[in-house]
Amino acid sequence: MPYASNQGIRIHYRVEGSGPPLVLQHGFTWSMESWSRSGYLETLKPHYRLILVDARGHGASDKPREPAAYSLPLRVGDVVAVLDALAVGSANFWGYSMGGWIGWGMAKYAPERLHKLIIGGAHPFERRLPASDRLDGSDPKAFVESLFRRLGVDFAAIPPGKQAEFFDNNDFLALSASQLDRPPLEDILPTMRMPCFLYSGEADGVIAQMRECARLMPNATFAAFPGLNHFEAFHRADRVLPAVMNFLLGASDGRQLD
Repeated sequence: MPYASNQGIRIHYRVEGSGPPLVLQHGFTWSMESWSRSGYLETLKPHYRLILVDARGHGASDKPREPAAYSLPLRVGDVVAVLDALAVGSANFWGYSMGGWIGWGMAKYAPERLHKLIIGGAHPFERRLPASDRLDGSDPKAFVESLFRRLGVDFAAIPPGKQAEFFDNNDFLALSASQLDRPPLEDILPTMRMPCFLYSGEADGVIAQMRECARLMPNATFAAFPGLNHFEAFHRADRVLPAVMNFLLGASDGRQLD
């Protein structure tokens, strides 16, 4: 099981497929396996060397329980450590939800490592969690239900098999520690010259902010998926993949990938 190390924290990653490198960064409470379970890998593998990363606090990566371990620069450093371990200079990056937040962090702290950037369900504007959502993780079910309420999704409506994925191999004390307020990053938007594709479900509360991001960016496209909420805009790969593949396989801007 391959790991990269960032300041003593081990980050688990896996490589599949062949072609230009594409980092896949999952959302909060998930792991790299969510990309496979939702049907993304078989379409992507023939075209890309996929670099799947378990974010710190998730999957088979280390799970520190101190909030200071989850700052955005450290999360970006995890991705950079994986790229360095693979001797990859720059890569395409696709992040959803929390993974999208890490993608904004890559644009802020390591833009030279990005080729094309895809962000779903996440914006770079400030976010402060209300006190009612700062659960300590001692009750995993309450923790997950609170998360879904914040996303405007009824957890009870999620099929039981999908519900179980949120409790698989998670340390909820570590997840609780990782729920930090997010600082504003929108100052980077006018500076982001790499090709960017932003998307969300039309029923996702972040849609207005993501539209605004695309307006402020010099080289961005935004797509909204009708009828999909935050959860569905990841799990409906049949809806999302055609748009993302059209972006990824579109005309190159002339840069070479390592």
